Amino acid sequence: MDYLEITASAQEYLAELLSKQDVEGISVRIFVTDPGTPNAETCLAYCRPDEVKITDEFTDLEHFRVYVDPASVDYLEDAFVDYSADRMGGQLTIKAPNAKMPQVTADSPLDAQVNYHLYTEVNPGLASHGGDVSLVGVVNEDNVNVAVLRFGGGCQGCSSVSMTLKEGVEKILMEKVPGIGAVRDVTDHTNTDNAYM
Repeated sequence: MDYLEITASAQEYLAELLSKQDVEGISVRIFVTDPGTPNAETCLAYCRPDEVKITDEFTDLEHFRVYVDPASVDYLEDAFVDYSADRMGGQLTIKAPNAKMPQVTADSPLDAQVNYHLYTEVNPGLASHGGDVSLVGVVNEDNVNVAVLRFGGGCQGCSSVSMTLKEGVEKILMEKVPGIGAVRDVTDHTNTDNAYM
C-alpha cells in the first residue's frame, strides 16, 4: 500500500495489541467513515478473519496483515499511522489529510470532482450567509451529466438562491468539472425559517 504509511513504532505497538487478543488470525482494518465530507473520521480497528471482505485491499506487514475498505482507499492517500511513547504510555496517531476531501484529477469520478469543488470553492462563500450546498448525486439525462444539489442552512428558502445557483454554483462546477453539463436544485425552498434573505 504505497498510499498509506505505518511506522515501525506503530507496527510494533499494534503487533503487541494483536498478540493480546484471543482470536486466531486477527488483523487490523483501516477505514474512513463519512469519507469526502467535513464529518469524515479515519478509524483503525481489529479485524477478525470472519470480518474480511473479498473486495478489501490488504498488505502483509512483518507481524500482521492490514485490510483497507475499498471505498476508503482514495481518502487514505498520504495517510500516516505512528506511535509515540511517553510517560503516560503512548499515543497512536492516524493522520489522513485527504479523508475529508480526496485529491481529485480529471480522471476521478464525477461525484468526487463535484464534491471537491463544492467543499473547497462554493461552500466557503455560502458559509458567510450560514448556508451550504451538498451533492445528492450525478445523473445522466439525455446524455448530459447533471449534478443534483441540495441547499441547506441560510440558503434554504433564500430569495437569491436561483441567482446563487446559476451565477455561482453552476458556473463554477461547469467550468471546473468538464463532465458536468447541467446543475439542478432539489431543495424544498418553501421552508424559509432560516433563510438568509
